[in-house]
Amino acid sequence: MQAVERIDDYLEMLNPAQRQAAEYGCRPADEVFQAGPLLVIAGAGTGKTMTLAHRVAHLIIQGVSPERILLLTFTRRAAQEMTRRVDAIVRRSVTGGNTGAIAAGVLPWSGTFHSVANRLLRRFAANLGLDPGFSVLDRGDAADVIDVTRHELALSRKSRRFPKKDTCLAIYSRCVNSQKPLIGVLNESYPWCADWEAELRELFRCYVARKQQSQVLDYDDLLLYWNHLVADGEFAQQIGSWFDHVLVDEYQDTNLVQAQILRALKPDGDGVTVVGDDAQSIYSFRAAEVENILGFPDQFMPSAQVIPLEENYRSTQQILDAANCLIAESERQYRKNLFSNKNNKNGGRPRYVTVEDGDAETEYVIDGILENREMGMQLMDQAVLFRGAHHSDRLELELVRRNIPYVKYGGLKFLEAAHVKDLLSVLKWAENPKNEVAAFRVLKLLPGMGPAYASRCFEKLAGGDFLFSTLRDFRPPSAAANDWAIFCDLMETLSAVEAEDAGWQPQLSQVRRWYQPHLERLYDGLDTREADLEQLEQISGRYPTRERFLTELTLDPPNAAGDLAGDPLLDEDYLVLSTVHSAKGQEWEAVFILNVADGNFPSEFATGKPEMIEEERRLLYVAMTRAKQSLSLVAPLKYHVTQQRRDGDKHVYGARSRFLTDSLLATMQKCFHGRAEASTRRQEVSSDRCLNVASRLREMW
Repeated sequence: MQAVERIDDYLEMLNPAQRQAAEYGCRPADEVFQAGPLLVIAGAGTGKTMTLAHRVAHLIIQGVSPERILLLTFTRRAAQEMTRRVDAIVRRSVTGGNTGAIAAGVLPWSGTFHSVANRLLRRFAANLGLDPGFSVLDRGDAADVIDVTRHELALSRKSRRFPKKDTCLAIYSRCVNSQKPLIGVLNESYPWCADWEAELRELFRCYVARKQQSQVLDYDDLLLYWNHLVADGEFAQQIGSWFDHVLVDEYQDTNLVQAQILRALKPDGDGVTVVGDDAQSIYSFRAAEVENILGFPDQFMPSAQVIPLEENYRSTQQILDAANCLIAESERQYRKNLFSNKNNKNGGRPRYVTVEDGDAETEYVIDGILENREMGMQLMDQAVLFRGAHHSDRLELELVRRNIPYVKYGGLKFLEAAHVKDLLSVLKWAENPKNEVAAFRVLKLLPGMGPAYASRCFEKLAGGDFLFSTLRDFRPPSAAANDWAIFCDLMETLSAVEAEDAGWQPQLSQVRRWYQPHLERLYDGLDTREADLEQLEQISGRYPTRERFLTELTLDPPNAAGDLAGDPLLDEDYLVLSTVHSAKGQEWEAVFILNVADGNFPSEFATGKPEMIEEERRLLYVAMTRAKQSLSLVAPLKYHVTQQRRDGDKHVYGARSRFLTDSLLATMQKCFHGRAEASTRRQEVSSDRCLNVASRLREMW
């Protein structure tokens, strides 16, 4: 692909560090754009997405074919946003008849690690012993497969409590993504399960065999199969040769398997660009490995280049001073000092607010939110962040009482709703007749069809070479007999090759018509559920094939139906409540952080491990750097104990967070907020006479 004529300096809007990153490796005399390994340390709010988008656009404009660029992100939305930005930059920045051709081909290999893995595995299915029509299990379905296997092995009937399905899946996932042995993971993260090592090993062995028999892969399998594929030198060279440049967003969130895949594709690092911030590595519970980004220069010595981005476009300097002070006390990091050129007249120093208890904390936060609103700041420009989802319980009750609308992030995912899973399971079973999980869910929708009937029906299908026409010979329970022929017609139609050729979207309407009476029979709240299914049908038009629709929704599920249609219209305005993990990548004018006390920041579960303490520090750093103008860290002096029923006012006292050192507090405004009813009982002190009690106490000894 030839470089195209520029009509303006499309990099002009970048600051010097951003521009250096975007242009890195480009020598105007070269015919081909080449670059060694590049690490961009993008501090919070420093324009990471804009920089990466301009680098990709620069590659294209300099002559790199879009088909030879692999861009790996962590969410579907990030990939779509990156593609949109690159497309816009390229369209604005070139002349002549090539504009449309370039824009139309922007980033065909842009996507999440898992979605790219899905595409590659289907291409190399024959080499990997996979059926090209394999299904992908979401986390809920994978946990169900674990549970069925758990019951078959009689592990659920042990005299001592055996770990539940979600815990088992979490242990399995941690093992495969961290590349650590089972006993090591148990001792480090699940010590209460260590006695079950032998049983868990057998469970995981049977779980893997069951998936392979059904031709289904879970999230972890996608990366594992890709890793094994490129571990073979021939395949690694073949796939690596498809791409001149491999770019990875949010590199601090990669696990060891993902890092191994990257090194296999580009062993010498040529064309590799990774972007991230070690100070925002907060996902170790998903096996993210901060050493991937910290050790990147050592992996590609001596050619690796590190470019830090330090100019912050989000927060006031007062907020950045506090955040810089917090993260500077971390032992191992890329040193950076965020600075801002924003006008700070509307902002002040962050506030460290001590309050009497949880009630006073709720009162302070709501009073502050309403005060900001009276000053012209919308509710949706404000956020309340917390370490754990339950920390907002008291606040939510008061918000409802005061009629303040809000949305909360970190709750039930859209695709976890039962009616949505029902509908998608019909399509998943049609896509892969061997998908036992989808089959059992669909069959049990029928009246009278319990686990025993469903099992016999699936055995009948397997005996007929998984042709849905064989279901016509199965005798269903009497309650389902009248509708059995209609159900068989539906599954045969959905599985027919002709249905794909004619366009797959009408299949959703067919399934909805069949599912409607079952929806009405099984669930209440029909209006909301039908609206969800309507949204699902509407977005199906965005996907060219049924497989892409099912796979991409599974790999990167939306949080709520509103994620599919845009922002939820709850009211004219609404407040945002969010866990810190869910808030990463977001920003608000005003941010309130709850429970900034030892035991919450850092979490009591992290206090025994230095590396976990450092991740807790990074978590607080992420929370603080979400604020643009106003930041409040709220610390209750005591917490009421509600676990046991006792007489009197039972509570424990909160200790100041170890992260709030004297140097950090010096960057903040310290204040106390008491409950209104308490302040009204205070009596004025009429004398200014002082008693030296401290001296008297010393003299006692």
